[in-house]
Amino acid sequence: MQNPLGYEKESSLLKKFAIPSIISMLVSSLYNIVDQIFIGQGVGFLGNAATNVAFPLTTIALAIALLIGIGSASLFSLYLGEKKPERSSSIAGNGISMSVLCSVIYVVLVLVFLEPLLKSFGATSTIMPLALDYTRITTLGVPFLITTNVISNLIRADGSPKYSMTCMVAGAIVNTILDPLFIFVFHMGVAGAAIATVAGQVISFFIAAWYIKSFQHIEFNKKSLRISLKDTKEMATIGMSASLNQIAILFVQIVLNNSLTYYGQFTKFGSDIPLAACGIVMKTNAILLAIIIGISQGMQPIIGFNYGAQKYERVKKTFKLAISANLVVSFIGWALFQFCTSTVLSIFGSGDANYFEFATMFMRIYLMLVCVDGVQMLSSSFFSSIKKAYLGMFLSMTRQVLFLIPLVLILPKFFGLNGILYAAPIADFVAFVVSVICISTEFKKLNELEKSRKTNSL
Repeated sequence: MQNPLGYEKESSLLKKFAIPSIISMLVSSLYNIVDQIFIGQGVGFLGNAATNVAFPLTTIALAIALLIGIGSASLFSLYLGEKKPERSSSIAGNGISMSVLCSVIYVVLVLVFLEPLLKSFGATSTIMPLALDYTRITTLGVPFLITTNVISNLIRADGSPKYSMTCMVAGAIVNTILDPLFIFVFHMGVAGAAIATVAGQVISFFIAAWYIKSFQHIEFNKKSLRISLKDTKEMATIGMSASLNQIAILFVQIVLNNSLTYYGQFTKFGSDIPLAACGIVMKTNAILLAIIIGISQGMQPIIGFNYGAQKYERVKKTFKLAISANLVVSFIGWALFQFCTSTVLSIFGSGDANYFEFATMFMRIYLMLVCVDGVQMLSSSFFSSIKKAYLGMFLSMTRQVLFLIPLVLILPKFFGLNGILYAAPIADFVAFVVSVICISTEFKKLNELEKSRKTNSL
C-alpha cells in the first residue's frame, strides 16, 4: 500500500498530522497548567512557587521522552520512506524498551536525591515542604509519562495522529476532573494535584500501549522489543536536538529561579514573588510553545518520509507551510501576552499588589519577542528530520544555552532584576537570525539535490 505521506497535498497532510499533535501537546502542557490554576486558587502563590521549583524534574522527564520518542519516530519515518519496514519495526521496539528502562533509572535517582535537587532548582525554606509533597508523588508517574510520549510519537509516525491525540486527551480529562476534587473537596493541597496528574498519566499510558499490537505499516512482535546499541545510538543522535532543547529549558529555569530569588531580595518584591511570577509566566508561555511543538511534530513524519524518498520539493513546501502557521500562532500569543496581561495572570489565583506588578512586568518584557521563537524550534526539528542531527542540536542550543543563560547571568550585574527580564528578547532575536541563515543555506542544497535527481531520472 502506497504511503499517503508521499503523494497527498502537503497542506492537507500538515493539517492531518499537526492538528492532533497540537491538541496532544496542549493537553500535555495542561497537566501543569491545570495544577497551577487549582493550586493557585486552593493553596495560594506559595503553592505555585512550589510547583515551579518542581517543574525542572518534569522537564528532564520530557527531555528523555523526546530523545527517545523524536529519535525513534524520525528514523521510523525515514525507513518507511526508504521502503524498509523491518528496520522501522526494530526502531519502534527499541524505542519502547529504552523508554521503560530509562524512566525506571530516572525515578530511582530522583527519589534518592530529591531534596538537594529541589534546593538547586531554587526552593527556599518556605517552599521546600510543599515542593517535596508534590514531587514525591509526581515522580512515580514518570515511567508512564515517558513511555506514553514515546509510543505517541511512533503512533503519529505510523499515520494515526488522531489516536495519538486521544491518548493525551483522555489523561488530561481525568486530571482535570480529579484536581478540584482532591484539592477543594478532600483538601489534599499540592499532594492532591500530584495524585490527579499521575492518575491521568496512567490512563494515557494504557490507551497508548493498546495500539502497539495494531501498527499499520510494520509487523510488530516480541523480537522488535530487543534493545540494540546500534539502533539506540542512531536514535539518540537524531533525537538529541529536541532533547537538548528541553535540557536547555531546564538550565534556563534553574538559572532564572536562582537569579530571581537572589536579585529579588534587594527589591521590594523579595525572593518569593519573582519565583512565583516566573512559574506563572513560563507555564503560560508553555501553552504557546506546545502549539509550536505540535506543528513541529506534525511536520516531522512528512518531511522525514519525503526526504527519505528523495522528494525534496515536498520537503521544502512542508517546512514553509509549518513556518507560516507558526508565525500566525506566535503573533496571536504575543498579542495576548502584551495586551491582555492582567486577564491572563488573574486566572492563576490571587496575590498582593507587588505580586501583580512584577508578574505583569515579567510577562511583557520577558515575552517581548516570543513571536519569533518558533522559527528556531522548527528549524532545529527540520534538520533532525532530515538526519542532520548535529546542526539540529546546534540550533536547539542557540536560544537557551548560547545566548539566554549567559545574558541572564551577565545583565543583572549591571541592571539588577530588569537585566534578567530583558535577556530573553535579546536571545530570541539573535537565535532567530541564526536560524534563518541556516535554513536558507540548507534550502540551496535541497534545490541542487532536486535538480540532480531530475537530471538522473531523464
